[in-house]
Amino acid sequence: MLNKNRCLLYAITDRTWLNGRTLEDVVEQSLMGGADIIQLREKNLEFNTFLDTAIKIKRLTEKYRVPLIINDNIEVCIQSNADGVHIGQGDIPLVKARKILGKNKIIGVTAKTIQQSKEAQLNGADYIGVGAMFGSTTKKDALPLTFEQLSDIRKSVTIPIVAIGGITADNIHKFKGTGVDGIAVVSAIFKQSDVKSATEMLLDKISEL
Repeated sequence: MLNKNRCLLYAITDRTWLNGRTLEDVVEQSLMGGADIIQLREKNLEFNTFLDTAIKIKRLTEKYRVPLIINDNIEVCIQSNADGVHIGQGDIPLVKARKILGKNKIIGVTAKTIQQSKEAQLNGADYIGVGAMFGSTTKKDALPLTFEQLSDIRKSVTIPIVAIGGITADNIHKFKGTGVDGIAVVSAIFKQSDVKSATEMLLDKISEL
């Protein structure tokens, strides 16, 4: 189960902007800055390398007592003892993922509509990732959602909602009044030269919502 009070800032990894830094170092800097959840997103790694990376990142998240979510790979989640997985609408069905992982793992689902959100909650999702709010740097074909759509989705379910997609320190204020439980970011943390400070600034702005 995901604690609503522990999903304010959801950091999703991306190797694109490491610039010579190790992923572990950048993740730890985000944890030091106050990231509440880490999602390890590795679309291009072969299985053993993905698993090895997950095990290393899991050691860090345990140190900071923060959940580690694996993007779209249940087997890596199981073998690395991560805290859960995040799945998209085109990935493994939620019901099947829950059957495999059991009731104690966190499962997040991407949703873009009220219907998808209600189905996710009904089928046992712990949280919903809603977006892309401002487009996406990681998914070029992601269509932006309106704030009205976001608010309607928020009203339709009771589980935590995390907004995602092109969110930066400069546009976080636009989520005021939407009722979201957290903000998920990629480049707003991992693209920054000072990851710890960038994370701290994002948290400060989220706390004002």
